[in-house]
Amino acid sequence: MHELSTLIKKDMVPALGVTEPGAISFCVAKAKSYAKGELLHLNVAMNSGMYKNAFTCGIPNSKEVGNVFAAALGYVAGNPDKGLESLANVTPADNVIAQRLIDEGKITVALSGISSRIFMEATLETTESKVLLTIRDTHTNITKIVVNGETVLEAEEKDEEDTYGASGEINATTSKANATIHSIHRYTLAELVDYVNTVPLKEIEFVKDAYKVNLELFEEALKNPRTTFARQLLAMNGGQVISSDEQMTASLLCNATIEARVIGLDKPAMSITGSGAHGIIATMPLYGVYKIYGLSEEMLYRATMLSYLICTYIKEYSGRLSAFCGCAIAAGTGMACGLVYLKGGTVEQMEYTLNNMASSITGMICDGGNQGCTMKGVAACDAAFRSVAFAMKGVHIDKVHGINGNTPEETMRNMGLIASPGMVGTEKTIVEIFEEKLR
Repeated sequence: MHELSTLIKKDMVPALGVTEPGAISFCVAKAKSYAKGELLHLNVAMNSGMYKNAFTCGIPNSKEVGNVFAAALGYVAGNPDKGLESLANVTPADNVIAQRLIDEGKITVALSGISSRIFMEATLETTESKVLLTIRDTHTNITKIVVNGETVLEAEEKDEEDTYGASGEINATTSKANATIHSIHRYTLAELVDYVNTVPLKEIEFVKDAYKVNLELFEEALKNPRTTFARQLLAMNGGQVISSDEQMTASLLCNATIEARVIGLDKPAMSITGSGAHGIIATMPLYGVYKIYGLSEEMLYRATMLSYLICTYIKEYSGRLSAFCGCAIAAGTGMACGLVYLKGGTVEQMEYTLNNMASSITGMICDGGNQGCTMKGVAACDAAFRSVAFAMKGVHIDKVHGINGNTPEETMRNMGLIASPGMVGTEKTIVEIFEEKLR
């Protein structure tokens, strides 16, 4: 299997609800699996990206939101064997117990620092045990487990990136991790397109699982009484799921699904680069165009691989969790290039599309996984379809302007750098606003 096929196949993971609450619950549930006795106290320290993304997002099988409740449910009912779907079997009674533990002051969370590098550390104290469990870099990547002072697991970690501490003071370190070239960055845009054109179809048919998962979440959005944007988007598309208006159809499919995810409806999304919303934006608009024009599944799968790869290319520069909206910017740009592919466009037209996207929505903030993601998805769809429409006519922002690079690879790199290190200060301000809301 080609390394790009392996990269995407490994990265596609179902995630129930917003990824961060699932990851917090997984972290806590895994720590609990090493403990005995009654709970005395649980604290989960996390980087700003984790803290922010879970701050007000919906939680599956609960009417509550936020990182504290996600941690409490992870302790009460999380199943670590289910990974990011660790809260799949939560009951109403579990919610009651979780709230009681919070009210008793037994569950807390803490901001560990301002960083785009995923970090969580659960410290669990019971009447018989003390467990420390650390996760870094990806949402379920356990790097250390210490039980009653004995280290039972410790993985070699990369060097820290430059980051702000919880106090706001910069911790300046040399980042060997940042200097490491990710495998996808060895490819040019033209080489990615060549791979998409030539990879055996059987090798990438696994992407159909993304459509199965995401379409089930979309159907839940249409029938569940808790959604609001989904119904309005349906009305704006003439009451049809698939209409002749490709932009409105795409926006309905994409953003009804995002709404279902961020309010915590009980269906998973297929994540990419660690995010369900990224996975939704990277796929669902393409599905709309595929259905409207009766394109082949092969075209859809190849376009989807390109969308995923462009998304990944940008995200591996920006960091998995940062102050800009990777859903709109990275996944939206990937999806836009996928649209060019579905329309029979050229590599040059994809470069034009990249320039148009880089010059429009780069810098959109991420203020966590919440209902606002729906509006950001609407903006991403609008920008993508407009960018593609211009690019297909040869109309684009020239490479001399703004953050556009001399090559499409430079443009994607620059888009990522705007987030990290470019928006570290913005991340700090967003978290400060959140903490002010708690006072």
